[in-house]
Amino acid sequence: MTTDNQHDLITDICTRYGNDKGRMLDILTAVQERLRCIDETSMHTIADTIGCSRIEVEGVVTFYSFFSVERKGDITIRLCDDIVDRFAGMKEISMIFEEELGIKLGQTSDDGRFSIDHAACIGMCDQAPAALINDVVITSLTPESARDIAQKLKTGTPPQELLNSVGDGNNAHELIRAMVNNNIRRFGEVLFDDANTGKGLKQALHQSPQDIIEQVIESGLRGCGGAGFPTGRKWSMAANTPATERYVICNADEGEPGTFKDRVLLTERAELVIEGMTIAARAIASTQGIIYLRGEYAYLKPYLEACLQSQRDSNFLGKNIGNVDGFDFDIRIQLGAGAYICGEESSLISSCEGLRGEPKNRPPYPVEKGYLDCPTLVNNVETFACIARIIERGAQWFNSIGTDDSSGTKLISISGDCDRPGVYELPYGTTVHELLKLAGAEQAAAVQVGGPSGQMIDPTAYGRKICFEDLPTGGAIIVFGSHRNILEIVEYYLDFFISESCGYCTPCRVGNVFLKERIGKIRKGFAELMDLDYLRELSNTVIQTSRCGLGQTSPKPVISSMDNFPLVYSALLKEHPDGMRASFDIQKTLEESRHLAKRRSHIFDTSYDN
Repeated sequence: MTTDNQHDLITDICTRYGNDKGRMLDILTAVQERLRCIDETSMHTIADTIGCSRIEVEGVVTFYSFFSVERKGDITIRLCDDIVDRFAGMKEISMIFEEELGIKLGQTSDDGRFSIDHAACIGMCDQAPAALINDVVITSLTPESARDIAQKLKTGTPPQELLNSVGDGNNAHELIRAMVNNNIRRFGEVLFDDANTGKGLKQALHQSPQDIIEQVIESGLRGCGGAGFPTGRKWSMAANTPATERYVICNADEGEPGTFKDRVLLTERAELVIEGMTIAARAIASTQGIIYLRGEYAYLKPYLEACLQSQRDSNFLGKNIGNVDGFDFDIRIQLGAGAYICGEESSLISSCEGLRGEPKNRPPYPVEKGYLDCPTLVNNVETFACIARIIERGAQWFNSIGTDDSSGTKLISISGDCDRPGVYELPYGTTVHELLKLAGAEQAAAVQVGGPSGQMIDPTAYGRKICFEDLPTGGAIIVFGSHRNILEIVEYYLDFFISESCGYCTPCRVGNVFLKERIGKIRKGFAELMDLDYLRELSNTVIQTSRCGLGQTSPKPVISSMDNFPLVYSALLKEHPDGMRASFDIQKTLEESRHLAKRRSHIFDTSYDN
């Protein structure tokens, strides 16, 4: 492409998005798709056209993993690199792609046809190993199918023609046609029953905003993304903050490895999610909404756009919704570009504004000052879907399900070493043991509850309940058998957090690197007792001093594995040749014997009073 043609292409793309700096991600996504990179020339053209500096454009380009300053292949293969895919055989599959295409991970072929990269997690852990070939999802890879795919690509087969089947439900829809299965294993009474789409919104049209908020408060609904903040309280804060405009954002950026339940909801219950957002708009007097869809789910975008249009055609979106004068609300889709940190609501808002997805200082909170400095309500996919059912069937109905402090049902994504991976809708209060039995994983040696930012528990804790007052989770449950290496899992999670950190604050940027180094030392058998103290102290420092939720939860794999699997660590501690440890604390060790013997030592107790 000539320089002039490239310039014209980029200016046309910018014009399509109103030369709006706030639509930077959309512009960059389109340029990356057409040119396979965003080079120096492109950055200058974008900056000149939308009225910002080149360095601002470069800052955004270099933040997101789906953008590249160097040309990527016409066909980019992203191999899912989460721990479930690794254990399912991704290493061998990676080697096959490398062998067949003649390039290594991170490289692009000399002819510009192919690139191979890793992706942190593409939301397909229940059908691992999986990959993205451009925007086409390929699931349940085997060495044989990987070789066949690579050979077909070499002969010119387009990625869309690689599909040998399509999945269940709406995955077979003409606007999706994906090799993805929903794997809904348990249909609950809230989200996956025979939902009467539209009924909740119709009822909300006859209620005042305050009545809607009161009903949400009465329901006991808490945010389903993991933090569990009371939803009605959040809505009330957004509604009561003085403003001329408010925004409603749906967080569909489920980047937590092991989580995929929002993907299933968007596939099978998109109208319910849109309905919940529209009810929220009614409650807080918002006219504009955004669905922030993670880049890995780009294959769902055409279908979701059609769902939005269907809602407009039914007078459930747009002007004078439901023939109510002045109730105007519409939604656009903002596609992410591969950044785990954008699952944090202030980072997500930054991304929607066309910025690097860095977290913002709080206070003020998004409900006070969020998107474009306006009060902004951010809830996740599952939360909005629950809203539609609550307004339809009533707060008391929803509150009667679950436990005293955790109302309703919870969508669980379960994967790993189990017979029946998939999505389970279960009432809050279900025990881990009950869930493992349903999933065919009763012999699990370890369970990661809540993904990397959650807790790793051992079999003695399987009687605990999935609920906010016991074991809270955003929805990810990963099962590990007795043949898995606990410290390998911990090291992987730390590596994930290091890779996904925005790098803004030192405790997170540096602390996680040090944690990983020390775990590596233990795995090699070079660690001593003092290294365990170091791990715990550094973990607490990272948690207490990090700016956002990523750093505040990243040491959890270390702490929970040390607490629940102490023998794994102690078995690897290094003994000195003389049988002693350099870090041996004799005073601490003697303390127990002092209590047992009810006497103190003349030799070792320096405080002994003659």
